[in-house]
Formats: sequence, structure tokens, C-alpha cells
Amino acid sequence: MKVRYFADTDTLMIEFRDVPVAETRDLDEDTLLDIDADGNICAITVEHASKRAGAPEFSYEEVAA
Repeated sequence: MKVRYFADTDTLMIEFRDVPVAETRDLDEDTLLDIDADGNICAITVEHASKRAGAPEFSYEEVAA
């Protein structure tokens, strides 16, 4: 998984899997969902991320099962 924040456009991209994108769906006017040929989520893109998603602040925590 890769998380990228583009400060110049205030865009956050979370890439779950590096596979070809078959379809991009608009969840709303500022959120895009990339889907592969099998219907699995590849990535989510959030525009205006500093206001809508708290970017560029970021933390990561792995939780043991």
C-alpha cells in the first residue's frame, strides 16, 4: 500500500494494489475510486484533502490480531 499527498494540488491518493485500473468511479465530486477488472478496489483519490481528510497529517498503526 502507498499513501501519497500532493501538496501543490491538495490531493491524497491511497493506492492499495498496484494493478491496472479498469474503471474509475466518482463517489462524489471530490472523491474517486479506482477498481480493477475483478471489481476490487485499487485506489482512492481525495481532492481538497487538507480539509476533507486531515492531510498531510498521517499516522500508521499495525494492530496485532
